[in-house]
Amino acid sequence: MEKKQYREVKQLNLPQLDQEVLQHWREKKIFDQSMSSREGQETFVFFEGPPSVNAMPGIHHVMARTIKDTFCRYQTLKNKLVYRKGGWDTHGLPIELNVEKRLGITKEDIGTKISLEDFNTTCRKDALTYIDAWNQLTEQMGYWVDMLNPYVTFHTDYIETLWHLLQKIYDKGYLYKSYKIQPYSPAAGTGLSTHELNQPGCYKEVTDTSAVAMFKLKHSPESAFLFDDAAEDVRFLAWTTTPWTLPSNTALTVGGNIAYVKIKTNNPYTHAAVSVILAKTLVNNWFGEKKATILSQSEAFVGSALAGLRYEQLLDFGNEVQPLNDQNDAFRVLVGDFVTTEDGTGIVHTAPAFGADDMKVARANGIGILTLVDKQGKFIDTVGEFSGRYVKDYKNDPNYVNVDIDIAVHLKQTGKAFNVQKYVHNYPHCWRTDKPVLYYPLDSWFIRVTAVKDRLVELNKTINWKPEHTGTGRFGNWLENVQDWNLSRSRFWGVPLPIWRTEDDTEEVCVGSVEQLLTGIEQAIAKGYMTENPYANKQLSEIDLHRPYIDKVVLVSPSGKPMYREPDLIDGWFDSGAMPYAQWHYPFENKDIFAQNFPADFIAEGVDQTRGWFYTLHVLAGMLFNNVAYKAVVSNGLVLDAKGVKMSKRLGNGIDPFLALNKYGTDAVRWYMLSNANPWDDLRFSWTKVRNEAGEVTSEYSTGIEEVRNKFLGTLYNTYSFFALYANIDGFDYSEADIPMEERPEIDRWIISFLNSLTKEVDAAFADYDATRAARLIQTFVTDHLSNWYVRLCRRRFWKGEQGKDKTAAYQTLYQCLEWVSILMSPIAPFISDFVFRHLNEVSGRHSVDSVHLSLIPTVNEQHIDKALEERMALAQNISSMVLALRKRIDMKVRQPLQKILVPILNPAQKGQIERVKDLILSETNVKELEYVSDTSGIVTKSIKPDFKKLGKKLGAKMKAASEKIAQFSQEDIRQIERNGTYDLSLDGETYPILLDEVLIHSEDIKGWMVNSQDGITVALDVQVTPELEQEGIVREVVYRIQNHRKSSDEKYSTTDAIKVTLQIESNKDEKWFEKLKKQLKDRIEVETLADWVIFKKQLSKNDVIDYKDDFTAIRGNIEKVSNLILFNDLDTKVNAILSRKGITPSKKYINFSIKYFLELRAEQTYNRSKLNRGTVGVYRYMTSISNLVIAYDNLLIAILQDGNRDEYFSKDERLKQAKAILPITKSQKFADYLNKHDDYINISNTIEFISTEIGINPKSITIDDYSIIKLMFDMKDFHIEGGVIVFPENKSSQKSKDAQNSRTVMKYMVEYLNYVIINTWSYYLNKLQTRNS
Repeated sequence: MEKKQYREVKQLNLPQLDQEVLQHWREKKIFDQSMSSREGQETFVFFEGPPSVNAMPGIHHVMARTIKDTFCRYQTLKNKLVYRKGGWDTHGLPIELNVEKRLGITKEDIGTKISLEDFNTTCRKDALTYIDAWNQLTEQMGYWVDMLNPYVTFHTDYIETLWHLLQKIYDKGYLYKSYKIQPYSPAAGTGLSTHELNQPGCYKEVTDTSAVAMFKLKHSPESAFLFDDAAEDVRFLAWTTTPWTLPSNTALTVGGNIAYVKIKTNNPYTHAAVSVILAKTLVNNWFGEKKATILSQSEAFVGSALAGLRYEQLLDFGNEVQPLNDQNDAFRVLVGDFVTTEDGTGIVHTAPAFGADDMKVARANGIGILTLVDKQGKFIDTVGEFSGRYVKDYKNDPNYVNVDIDIAVHLKQTGKAFNVQKYVHNYPHCWRTDKPVLYYPLDSWFIRVTAVKDRLVELNKTINWKPEHTGTGRFGNWLENVQDWNLSRSRFWGVPLPIWRTEDDTEEVCVGSVEQLLTGIEQAIAKGYMTENPYANKQLSEIDLHRPYIDKVVLVSPSGKPMYREPDLIDGWFDSGAMPYAQWHYPFENKDIFAQNFPADFIAEGVDQTRGWFYTLHVLAGMLFNNVAYKAVVSNGLVLDAKGVKMSKRLGNGIDPFLALNKYGTDAVRWYMLSNANPWDDLRFSWTKVRNEAGEVTSEYSTGIEEVRNKFLGTLYNTYSFFALYANIDGFDYSEADIPMEERPEIDRWIISFLNSLTKEVDAAFADYDATRAARLIQTFVTDHLSNWYVRLCRRRFWKGEQGKDKTAAYQTLYQCLEWVSILMSPIAPFISDFVFRHLNEVSGRHSVDSVHLSLIPTVNEQHIDKALEERMALAQNISSMVLALRKRIDMKVRQPLQKILVPILNPAQKGQIERVKDLILSETNVKELEYVSDTSGIVTKSIKPDFKKLGKKLGAKMKAASEKIAQFSQEDIRQIERNGTYDLSLDGETYPILLDEVLIHSEDIKGWMVNSQDGITVALDVQVTPELEQEGIVREVVYRIQNHRKSSDEKYSTTDAIKVTLQIESNKDEKWFEKLKKQLKDRIEVETLADWVIFKKQLSKNDVIDYKDDFTAIRGNIEKVSNLILFNDLDTKVNAILSRKGITPSKKYINFSIKYFLELRAEQTYNRSKLNRGTVGVYRYMTSISNLVIAYDNLLIAILQDGNRDEYFSKDERLKQAKAILPITKSQKFADYLNKHDDYINISNTIEFISTEIGINPKSITIDDYSIIKLMFDMKDFHIEGGVIVFPENKSSQKSKDAQNSRTVMKYMVEYLNYVIINTWSYYLNKLQTRNS
């Protein structure tokens, strides 16, 4: 049965690989299997935060979904059942605003230009506009989540659960209605919750006009102490950054214990005399040089003395003060605890209509309200010259004039302004419209979150936050200062608030189910309040609970009165916060499923959800279930452009996620995102857009993703390809028993030890939700250790021809590394990991699963972990790295050999470790010797200084003294801290342990040497180049250029193509040095580059492909591919010339001589090459050379025949005679069949086995391998030609054993086999020539 082959693909194409793997997943239903195969196992619960799909997905969604998918896949590897139910957020402000924009309408047009029914129908469609694009992204990026049965927030069953939850909140007394100041978005036409206002980016830095207004104090007995005489103009100074609120002022508020003073001065604008009152500590903010002048200043008095004093209305436009709590007093000084002296004047302009503190203090003191700005954000029609003007630019009006400026000008002109200036501050903006919000009085429904604040804070402390500071800081602080949740939204498309009230507000009901609603409708019909039931005889899915249908429902109060629904919708964040329950239609269905899937073990979203989805999940779970909604949460940062700017369409710096995935493949993008930075840090996404002169984008690329693709994924793929190539050649399918670890070479035991240690670390990192650490560990293992160290150092073990325990161990070791790495990386890079795993497993059958994502994380074998070995190999890698760094420092290539490395030894154990890897270090660094020196020898001098960043935190104020002492360390002190890893430093009678990583040690270069130190190890490199080393370096450079040309040339050399190298050398060195260099060049080039000819010329006639130059020597050269016919003709010419010079006339003797000469030449060259390159490739080259000999014979025969001498030299009779001389084996039909089937007669092993069996010799007694065949054939120089065939010597052999004799017998038959091939090819050409000549 023919063995299976590992899949080989010539070039890595990640997007193409993605499609192939996706197709496999579809066909085998791998996602379904990942759950069905874990049935009955421990569950891992994940909640999907529902995205809004009325807009295209962005690159930040790829980031968030990669994080989610990674940890769910990891838990599946841990043999857990991971349900992942998808969902869509389909309600709310974003959808309404999008529809308004598309239809060219505003909120005020709904119900007039377009019916509410038509508007909401359009919203329903718009909510799922881009669902196909989202589904495509979900599949293409390998995000495994159930999208066949998603929860959809506008579905009736989902809404019914929300009503149920609201009813439970209502029954607990946590749902109430109140008239409060709330954040309000005029641009969106609705109130906002405080958590919406605290989304990242909502507070923007703006420059506004600020004003210090002067409120004129009325003279009265109570205020007389502030007047020098009744005619004195006394005014209160109050500062505001919102002058548009001044027309609505109804009070001034002071601090009861704050000290105030009266200052006589002049109005800065009218210059009229005026006395002003402000806080004493703030006087210098407004008076002094280049400010107002103090004419006199009173004694201080406390703010409580001002309470109750009255002042004139600042801007009176004839509007009546409206009652607040049935009280409408106004223009009086109040005392409030929110007044401070941090800025302003210590007197707060109080407009109860536009500030929460303002309304609170007004209510407490019977003050009324003036609401002179409407909900569109403009002044009502009775505000004089300011009537109808918008207080902020809500309409994107290019001609908008800032009303604050005009109000300030008015104050100046009327003598009521003390100071007007620009002021830079942060101001809240609507998270959806990006327009300024107002604080506005609204009648709204609230959830009393403050009632459960302490429990929410307590529960939060049990959640595993990543990063921790988000939970303890941003989220924890938010909970500590939590306010009641404004649930009401004055919009149209969303979940209707299920509260019905009588018109007199005396009775109300909160509906908690569709069944309760239908029952209430029937009661209303019976009472005559409704004529029919609009939901009669409909399935649940057919019932539409949205407006306007639900608005038509009238219910009956307990006393029999009609009740009408409160017109508000609920906050869309409630929709998403309720998804743990509503996704299962709990409690109406799936109670058991809900119980098994609550709370979540893990959720993840962007940091902007800290006070959004994370908050609403937490509030509802704590309030309703006295539990957390999630046990662990990863909060990812923002995705910024390369300059750190937030991506946006306006700036044109956004990235199309499909473009990134299609260009680079999913794995490259996912790996880049998670390995580049911790998920909770903002990611500066490497992405460049190339634009033409017109500013149009012509191309886009990412150097960051390209680096991941090339450096990591490309390296992994090349490692797999290397394995597949040679495993296929050797037929390795892992059917052999595992070679015991103790019988494997040290490098195998090292990489397996490292692999087990890696698996422990990666497992722990994933378990701790640290995907970045896991990714970096895996990447370092693959690039630095598996590929650049293990595979590179073991290549010859895979190349060599003979099979054996060592080669099998190499294959098994590399297989295990590839298999385990594919599993470990699969959570982050699901595509290439599945490709590697499956194509390994399809041959070996080691796993009975169809995908890496159905496998389990590898079980660590602690007995295979050898930390001493890992440390020893790390020493080899680190020392090699330091030496190579020294080479780089002086720009000395590795191809230039150097003489010696010195390593100062700290202890005997370290020397023993290094000694065991010495040969490896020398090979890696191309250095001849490694010598150990005592660290007390003085050959290396070191200096030391503290690492201020680390040690400063530890020592604080003592850091300066410590720095001075450390700088004075002796060489012995430095050696002590290197040996022990610590040093006890005495400061002011106290001892402080200083750790090795808290100081920086530098090694000084010594004459003729370069010195480097790292992690307590020092190396000194002898950088002096002797003439012998110089020659060897030159030879290596030339050989490198030849090999590089073979690889990169357009001529596409194969590994077996013979070449001719022509060199021109110029050097100012002496003749002896010059000749020695030529010999070294010839020997090394012939051996290492498959060059049949190395020719030196004084002048080259062709363009150079070899170009080497240093200060003393210049070498130019050309390379030519040499065909066998040309080679023979070239040889024939050379031999003919030699014979002619010797006076020998070419004859039959010459023909035989030339054949023998040619064979011997080829044999010697091939054997010499094989001695240095004994691997599979070397043997392949040798056998191809034998094949070329056959062709050479053909060419020679043609030359003979074309000379008209065929009858003389090879008549028909002679040919038949030679054919009969062939041994019987060559006549057997079985062997003929073998040849017909195996025309690739270069397969030595198969041929040996066949011939041995045919002639009755046990193949196991044959001790020769591929290399031995070469040696046996070419060590014997006296083989000769008789009658046109090779004759092998009968008795010349030093081998005496039976096995050796068997080997020799088989060799003899191998030669006859070669003769058989030659005779047959000759016959073919003879027949062809005879036909032509006839």
